[in-house]
Amino acid sequence: MKLHFEDNLDYQLAAIRAVADIFKGQERNTSLFSVSKTYDKGMIESDKGIGNRLELLDDELLENLNYIQLRNGLRPTESLTSGDFTVEMETGTGKTYVYLRTIFELNKQYGFKKFVIVVPSVAIKEGVYKTLQITRDHFENLYPESKGYDYFSYDSSKMGQVRNFATSPNVQIMVVTVGAINKKDVNNLYKESEKTGGDKPIDLVKNTHPVIIVDEPQSVDGGLKGQGKKALEAMNPLCTLRYSATHVDKHHMVYRLDAVDAYEKQLVKQIEVASLEIDDGYNKPYVKLISTQNKRGVISAKIEVHIQSGISIRPEVITVQDGDDLQQETGRAIYENFRIGTINCGKGNQSIELNVPNGEYVLYPDDEIGGVNQDDIKRLMIRRTIKEHLDKELRFVALGHRVKVLSLFFIDKVEFYRQYDADGNESKGKYAKIFEEEYRKLAHSGDYHTLFKGIDLESDASEVHNGYFSIDKKGKLTDTAESESNQVDRDNAERAYNLIMRDKEKLLSFESKLKFIFSHSALREGWDNPNVFQICVLRDMGTKLAKRQSIGRGLRLCVNQDGQRLRGFNVNTLTVIASESYELFAEALQKEIEEDAGIRFGVIEKHQFANIPVQGADEELHPLGFKKSEELWHILKAKEFIDNNGKVQDTLRTALKEKKLELPEEFNPELDAIYSVLRKLAGRLDIKNADDRIMIKPNKARLLSPEFQELWERIKHKTTYRVDFDNEKLIQDCAKSILEGPPIPKTRARFRNANLAIGEGGIEANEKAVSQYTTIDESDIELPDILTDLQDKTQLTRKSIVRILTSCRRLNDFKRNPQEFIQLAAEAINRTKRLALVEGIKYRRIGDGYYYAQELFEKEELTGYLKNTVEVQKSVYERVVYDSAGVEQKFAQALEKNESVKVYAKLPGWFKVPTPLGTYNPDWAVLVEKDGHEKLYLVVETKGSLWWDDLRHREGAKIKCGKEHFSVLAEYADNPARFIKAKTVEDILLYD
Repeated sequence: MKLHFEDNLDYQLAAIRAVADIFKGQERNTSLFSVSKTYDKGMIESDKGIGNRLELLDDELLENLNYIQLRNGLRPTESLTSGDFTVEMETGTGKTYVYLRTIFELNKQYGFKKFVIVVPSVAIKEGVYKTLQITRDHFENLYPESKGYDYFSYDSSKMGQVRNFATSPNVQIMVVTVGAINKKDVNNLYKESEKTGGDKPIDLVKNTHPVIIVDEPQSVDGGLKGQGKKALEAMNPLCTLRYSATHVDKHHMVYRLDAVDAYEKQLVKQIEVASLEIDDGYNKPYVKLISTQNKRGVISAKIEVHIQSGISIRPEVITVQDGDDLQQETGRAIYENFRIGTINCGKGNQSIELNVPNGEYVLYPDDEIGGVNQDDIKRLMIRRTIKEHLDKELRFVALGHRVKVLSLFFIDKVEFYRQYDADGNESKGKYAKIFEEEYRKLAHSGDYHTLFKGIDLESDASEVHNGYFSIDKKGKLTDTAESESNQVDRDNAERAYNLIMRDKEKLLSFESKLKFIFSHSALREGWDNPNVFQICVLRDMGTKLAKRQSIGRGLRLCVNQDGQRLRGFNVNTLTVIASESYELFAEALQKEIEEDAGIRFGVIEKHQFANIPVQGADEELHPLGFKKSEELWHILKAKEFIDNNGKVQDTLRTALKEKKLELPEEFNPELDAIYSVLRKLAGRLDIKNADDRIMIKPNKARLLSPEFQELWERIKHKTTYRVDFDNEKLIQDCAKSILEGPPIPKTRARFRNANLAIGEGGIEANEKAVSQYTTIDESDIELPDILTDLQDKTQLTRKSIVRILTSCRRLNDFKRNPQEFIQLAAEAINRTKRLALVEGIKYRRIGDGYYYAQELFEKEELTGYLKNTVEVQKSVYERVVYDSAGVEQKFAQALEKNESVKVYAKLPGWFKVPTPLGTYNPDWAVLVEKDGHEKLYLVVETKGSLWWDDLRHREGAKIKCGKEHFSVLAEYADNPARFIKAKTVEDILLYD
């Protein structure tokens, strides 16, 4: 199979042109210098070295740079502080192709011949070298003047290559890792060598004034010590071109294609997440360390635990300190005697001691204990990955796309995939065994029989997967990560990458059976196979493996069997199988993009209108320019569409939505283009609509009217209550309620699929499918102290709880899922208690002196938001504040329109009826006049559903108490106020 390279992609040509135009005005030329060569008999021969020469002055370069930046909508550079220039391109958009083609463009236009590509790792070096191999025909056809160009992977034992690099009249490309050049006391590049005529190889490189291309400079420069950066400067470069998706230092940026641009132009795959959710799996004390910190001398740790929240249990990240009791922190008895011990902070030294019954654990970031068995979770994720893979194969067959589908697993330890005995014989680890078991099961199912006709599934299952890991000298797989400072690790990695890169094209062909790839740390930057459609993360996607880094391995657009790239999200969708919710995945991915790429979601910067095309006096199109762009930014700020930092406000989103953006007349010709930029930058993530808060005034004419005074007189008095109930009946009713409760499931898992839409406003997750539940069989559950737990949750005595449990005939469910049963029993008991309280409640009016004064309508402040209020005439307030845009809003509007309604009030929060379950606030007080004379005084409860009569619900029970309260008040008045329930105004008119 031979990959086909497209030579006319506009965004790639724009990136190439951006670099080439830096040297506009430069003539084609070279520099010459002498290179000596010593022979065995002492003879010396002098050769001519050929290097690059720059004739432009800094002012000329700066003028070129500013023009390029204006054209590409980038912030202009004020002064040229170095010869470094930055190109930002999102992973998967062809960054390597762009900088290789830029080499030949620079040679064509300016005659530059010497180029050094510096990369951070063996992986990227092998990837670049492979690309140079497979693109030779392509580039020699595009640039015939460069035919015969040489490229080589720097090898410290072959210094003759460096001499040839300096003396050859052809285009020369040297590919080198930063680890081979950043240590002067170790690297041979800085030592005299006979193979270079006694010269130091670095001196030959310096004399060529090479154009240095840095791939992933954030990893090459060398952090604070900057050893990599010093090594680059030691080569005396003509200039340094920096290419990455995640620049730390943005030196003189000339082109930017960020994650948002790449997604919106569909230059990379669409991302969807299949998130595994565990339900009802809270039967073991779970603790996961997130991080530790020392803030102002206070040492603390963030951990994830399962906390009690009302009647439910949910995962939550909490902050703890040394000595904290997790039973108190979580509110769950299952954490009894779980205490936090010593907390260690500092980079690379984060850990906590967790003291538990019968011992202690030391947890490092991302370590966890308890919870659902991890092997069960991994099995579900592997199964889902295989299913997604086979589904895509079926779909491509149906669409007639001859595309090889690949899936990639990131695992936590190599031994889980491949193991070795004392003699070095290999055997399958647990992940390999699980994979083959699940693969055979799915392959035998009727859904996929068309994919497996005539295939021996026993042998096929072992042939479709393999692992790519670092390889030691004995040929064993190892999870040793590549390290710049460790030559052994680099050698191990090189052996693995040689194998991976040699197989890269073969993997894309149907001739290879291999479809599923397992990796630990080998498949990082540099290995981007275009046909990876599934990435399954069987390790935590935290600090060890960032989300962008992992999904970057599958973002490239796929290719068919002819090596041609296919476009469109209908074909290119990358499915990430993860063990976290897609909402959290999207949130974390957005945060990573913000930190890595410097993208400020929902923020407008001063230069972002600069490249809007404007027709000049010469009738030619010119960019709007930075000054006008900055002026426009200040106009938006003055109108409070953005804040001082450029952050988009909801006022701008509203103006864009309603097309009411008013700008000075001079911008009218560009208004459409400005709208387009603003819509993109404002984004989809409208977190909340923070309309101005308003004070709502009383309508004094209605408040002081005789009609409302008559109504208020009937409902204003306060009451107190007592409760009588039968204890024996309560116990029997509680047992019956548990018996009739819903079935108790075992711990279950399901996948939720969501597409991630990446825009300038942020990342939005849209759920598209939810899978069926799969049961997880937990056989090692330790049964908790159910009596103590239920006593805490219900406030009943242990004796009463024992009687209830022994009478409910469902104790087997306690063994099946202890925590779910405890939740069910607690809710059933509390619900039955509420029913007993309500049925036994007796109200009495306190006395004439205890009532809600009508003056409170004027003294107590009522506020609301314009969005959630409606202007009215018949109410005692000028506006009605509503919670529900459905029922309450419509009810208020109907009260206004109905002629029978004379006055009404949406009862404020201070009007409360006491109940055993907390205070109750009725919805409305309404006066209706029927037949022109008869008056009905009503207290109305409005709800959009019929559940309110179900006294098992807390709110329904409160409403029942409210009814009893108003029944007592009715005994003290002629034509009393009645308490009714209604959905519409028509409902209240049915009462006589």
